[in-house]
Amino acid sequence: MVGASVTKVAEVFGVSRSTVSKIMTTYRRTEKTASDKHQRGRKSVLSDRDRRTLRRIVTKNKKTTAAKVTAELNVMLTNSVSTKTM
Repeated sequence: MVGASVTKVAEVFGVSRSTVSKIMTTYRRTEKTASDKHQRGRKSVLSDRDRRTLRRIVTKNKKTTAAKVTAELNVMLTNSVSTKTM
């Protein structure tokens, strides 16, 4: 579709002209057709530091229950987590 108008491209793909125009403008500016800012999936509740803390707790007490690990981790975190989070 090289050289096709925005209207023609919108008709062919069944999208609005504004959608085609935004994609073309973004491509001209960044040479990418998709945005890098879109992340897939749910954001993690635990930070990298929290994960290291969790790993330290688990390796220290390998035979402990998830409830006890959660309780110990929640003492160290600002946001509490449930046993399902881990």
